[in-house]
Amino acid sequence: MTHSVDLLRDLPFLRKVDSRLVSYNIEMTEVTGGTFWKEYTPQQIEGRESFSVSGLTGDFTAVADLMQYYPPIDLSHPRLRAAAKALGPAWVRVSGSWATKTYYDFEGTTKGTPPEGYASVLTKEQWAGVLDFVSAVGAKLLISVSNCAGDHPGGGPLDLTQTKKIFDFSHAYGVEIDACEFMNEPNMLEFSGAPKGYTAEDFVRDQDIFNGWVREHYPNCLIVGPCTLGDGALGKGDVKRMGAGIGSGMKICSTHDLLQGARVPLDVFSYHYYNGVSERLASVMPSGHWNSEDALSDAYLSVATENVKTYLPLRDRYVPGSPLWVTESGDAGGGGNTWASTYLDVFRTLNELGSFASLTDGVIFHNTLASSDYGFLRHTTFSARPNYYAVLLWNRIMGQAVFDASSLCEKDLKVYCHSRKDGAEGMAYLVINTSEEERSLRLPGAAEVYRLSAETLRSPILQLNGEDLAPDVEFASFSPVPRRVAEGSFSLPSTSCAFLVV
Repeated sequence: MTHSVDLLRDLPFLRKVDSRLVSYNIEMTEVTGGTFWKEYTPQQIEGRESFSVSGLTGDFTAVADLMQYYPPIDLSHPRLRAAAKALGPAWVRVSGSWATKTYYDFEGTTKGTPPEGYASVLTKEQWAGVLDFVSAVGAKLLISVSNCAGDHPGGGPLDLTQTKKIFDFSHAYGVEIDACEFMNEPNMLEFSGAPKGYTAEDFVRDQDIFNGWVREHYPNCLIVGPCTLGDGALGKGDVKRMGAGIGSGMKICSTHDLLQGARVPLDVFSYHYYNGVSERLASVMPSGHWNSEDALSDAYLSVATENVKTYLPLRDRYVPGSPLWVTESGDAGGGGNTWASTYLDVFRTLNELGSFASLTDGVIFHNTLASSDYGFLRHTTFSARPNYYAVLLWNRIMGQAVFDASSLCEKDLKVYCHSRKDGAEGMAYLVINTSEEERSLRLPGAAEVYRLSAETLRSPILQLNGEDLAPDVEFASFSPVPRRVAEGSFSLPSTSCAFLVV
């Protein structure tokens, strides 16, 4: 056993973080129904079967090996709403690459067939369902709008017909769009969904058109951008370290390219973070994929931190003083790794929250709430996955005041310290032990312990203090039971995490 680590009370104060730090995406393709990342088999999730893809075309949303069709999500489902409400205050982002090519048929004229230049159709009833969901769970709404060939008649600048339609409908419905990004991942020029031949200069022009209209007509709506990923790997060879593998096989441009010369200032700076590319994309983007054997390594867990450190200077340059929002976040681009829905990804998820809060203030939008293997909840059934319970406990235990616990961290041991969520005097600690050894922690007082573990690293069932957390619990009445530990020491087993309230 290694030497003990003291959990100190007197740590330097860093900042207060956003109460909606833990937020999430609902992809536009979920709302309309359509293709999304193909579900892994149970054997693939257990690590006993490989995933391969025969090839990648210019439109990855149509590759059969990668995608399958999903019907529209039922946003009125009581279990889904209860699970979202239990998380507490959050932002909901409705966007994704599919949103860039979605036509808003609020008049009911298309009969489900997208007009020329678009790829999917959003009905009035479907968008009303989104607005009802946002209202029911007490969330705030962030969207991106369409920016495809259909929005550029004659190949000219952005036409605002679609933009006006979705903003005005939402306003008339009584649920405002609280924030907007012009389009999803505009620096991925080949896969963004924008018109063929679309350039960074075109984006700057059209973003100003869009942002200028929003600022004039909906001044309370936050303008967010530029919604990019992979800047840290541009011109560098180590794309894995920056989680930028999804951009390694295509032409991408930089955040600078998308913001230089813009006339309408942003309110919030945004970027996307994935820890790499999933098995679905590994065969065509091998340099960006991490194997499961590396998922507990310091190198793997540091990717989220390196992304924050890359984008903070860009934020300071282009939107100084603004919050930093990660408007898509997950273990791997391409729907998540085979272990995204298991205990193994809990370490990355909790470490991302802890490290982000120690560096800056903002919001992290997990991709997704209830779709594909990286969803907090399984699609259709809305049963809870390990990551859901992990962030639920974070929201129940970790307060907004953040303290500098970097002096307590060691190799394979991460420690984060916040105020108590209940407002009582004392501290709340998150301790992550990724080593194969038990770690001894000396406590500054009596503690309540919430220890997370599982029977195996790839288990779909999370355990709290040794007891299984049922995937189909009644979320509204869920009340985690802590283990009470007297003042002294606490031993944290190998490959486990613990929240300690002192």
